[in-house]
Amino acid sequence: MKEYFSRQIMLWGKEKQEALLNKKVLIVGSGGLGCSVALALSGSGIGTIDIVDFDRVEEHNIHRQILFDLKDIGEYKSEVAIKKIKKRVEKLSSTAYNISFEELIKDKPFYDLIIDATDNLFVREQIDKYAKELNIAWIYGSVEEFNGQVCLFRDANFNIFAKRDVETKGIAAPMVMQIASLEANLALRFLANLSVSSDILYYLYYNSDGEFEIKKFKLGV
Repeated sequence: MKEYFSRQIMLWGKEKQEALLNKKVLIVGSGGLGCSVALALSGSGIGTIDIVDFDRVEEHNIHRQILFDLKDIGEYKSEVAIKKIKKRVEKLSSTAYNISFEELIKDKPFYDLIIDATDNLFVREQIDKYAKELNIAWIYGSVEEFNGQVCLFRDANFNIFAKRDVETKGIAAPMVMQIASLEANLALRFLANLSVSSDILYYLYYNSDGEFEIKKFKLGV
């Protein structure tokens, strides 16, 4: 696999690349964010990537959930996603869990990092609580229309976010991939033991003039 990861080895050396094979990541959700994050991290050499999601592929998912195609309709998203990323990387160890996150954590599995790819505030609260209990870092991501948010949580609490019902809105596929890309970059820097800031909320959006902007907010503990 040396040739496969040659450009990354140029970036940070053979030792860091080999260390990534020992890292274990859980992606919660295999929709738009989950597909893009799984694709990016599997191709980066993370040794274990598990996905938990009990949803099945529907036609309206496919335009932004880039691991799926029309023949996957009706199949479990997590199973299809795992099958496709395994085709790309020889040494990838991955398991699909067609259950809820709440069911999965009953056995207290440990991961080096948990990545939120859900669209559910309640599940994110569960992730935050579990991550704090086991001292695991986790990455929050959300996207709608042409804006999105990302944060690597270490010490800050997710309960700063308002708990309210959110109306379903439209979503642009490239924006989903852009938010997923930031999640994956934060994850890769964290797992490769590179410098990376935590507990900073990144808000990415297009303003009224169509100019792309990024704002940062330091979260309290």
